[in-house]
Amino acid sequence: MHAVIESGTSPVARSRYLRSARTGPATTSSVALTELLVRIADEIGHDIDGPASDGASHPVLVLPLDDISALALARRRAELAPRFLLPVQTEDQLLRVADKAALARTCAALGLPHPRTELPTGADEAAAMAWSLGLPVVAKWSRPWLLPGGRGLRSTSIVGSLAEVRELYDRTPEAGSRLLLQELLPAGRDLDWFFHGYVDSAGRCATGATGRKERSWPDGAGLTAVGRWTANPAVDRAARELLDALGYRGVCDLDFRFDRSTGAYHLLDFNPRPGAQFRLFADAEGLDVVRAAHLDLTGRPVPPHSPAYGRRFVVENYAALSLVTSPRPRYAGEPGSARPGRTEFAWYAADDPVPALAMGLAWLSHLLSKALGAVSRRLRSGRARHPATLPAPARTTPDQLTQR
Repeated sequence: MHAVIESGTSPVARSRYLRSARTGPATTSSVALTELLVRIADEIGHDIDGPASDGASHPVLVLPLDDISALALARRRAELAPRFLLPVQTEDQLLRVADKAALARTCAALGLPHPRTELPTGADEAAAMAWSLGLPVVAKWSRPWLLPGGRGLRSTSIVGSLAEVRELYDRTPEAGSRLLLQELLPAGRDLDWFFHGYVDSAGRCATGATGRKERSWPDGAGLTAVGRWTANPAVDRAARELLDALGYRGVCDLDFRFDRSTGAYHLLDFNPRPGAQFRLFADAEGLDVVRAAHLDLTGRPVPPHSPAYGRRFVVENYAALSLVTSPRPRYAGEPGSARPGRTEFAWYAADDPVPALAMGLAWLSHLLSKALGAVSRRLRSGRARHPATLPAPARTTPDQLTQR
């Protein structure tokens, strides 16, 4: 196993199961990523089991873990395919689901429930659309992989005022893609679900499974902090029908939210890659979507998935933050679903503990930095409010009062 990571200090680089870890290219160019992958293949291709019988190096399986990598690989598939094992995908196919605006159009064309979505063309129109949808609204950048780092722009945010909507729209040139506004479906217990699957070369999805999001960070609208493998025939059916309609191949991760007012599961997101919690759906034989991809792309049959309902997946750092902000569970418990040995952690593993330790130290450092920053800002704010430096309060006259 070899990894391309954002930074050499990432806890992932500490895993004993990695043969090597390399930092990704400085740019988001698909050309740069392709050149890096070819260099890696040159270095490792002959080390798998020696050269192949015809003298060529063995092909290498590549798994993108973010949207920009998935799109880059699809764009360059023709030149990568001889040396790399990749599902049959095109960039246009992936953009239909990875681009948030295109996903809304795809759902509308297929009749799949999706939150009401508007794409404004101006700040005033954005405010009017937000008012029509009903505040607060969900604001998303249609192509979040284009967002610049360090600018404070989030791929998805919940906006509570028209002024915030206008301010966010004004940052469109900076964001690099269109802003879309979406109806905020109410959060609640047992409403958030996800589907992970692998569609093989023949169009079969033997490893598809549904899970329930029990905790998230940020609370109620963010990444999965705790998930449980739970059967949901309605979500499973909706996901599989969508994959069939798209002719999709490869690994996918879909998010749904149940709308009590309509009784429908709305598709919120479609990631054309493994989701962060894909290991939730590892069965008793260890089969998950990544192993299914490896078997299929190396020409071997993918065995049937054996459901392990009740199995949990916990992301330690996010789960801790979620517990602090919202101690009450967001789900209805299931009898017998918390038996010992049915939980897998995102970071900790008894046979590979170093990544968890590195993650813990990194998060402690991050939280300490945030706390010191907050204390420093408070101290500066306190000095600014010293009575000797405050101006005298202005006198309010009756004609300055606004009737409410």
